[in-house]
Amino acid sequence: MSKLVFRLRNVPIDEAQDIRELLESNDIAYFETSAGNWGISLPAIWIHESEKFEFTRQIIDEYQSERTARLRREYQLSRANGEAKTVWQNFKENPLRFIAFSVIIAVILTIYMRVFVFF
Repeated sequence: MSKLVFRLRNVPIDEAQDIRELLESNDIAYFETSAGNWGISLPAIWIHESEKFEFTRQIIDEYQSERTARLRREYQLSRANGEAKTVWQNFKENPLRFIAFSVIIAVILTIYMRVFVFF
């Protein structure tokens, strides 16, 4: 029976491709399901052989922990070099959008708080 090993919803393309290559390099037969025409189905990677599930999850977990560590290092490096975007840089790039989103957030918070304060 087939087993789900990796969900693809909101996964970057490069990570999905790395998972595919990881499975192929370890000779693990898999298939993919898509989100369907309306995007409500489960996009995922499944394996055919359920007895390889534990091994497959182990190599995927190892890959994801390595990827997480690598991306954190890259972010810390870009932050140390001053390349990571800050709130101030976002404001300078597009002040009207920043102000509009700030107003929208303030309105939503005001409505939300009024419900609890005056109810």
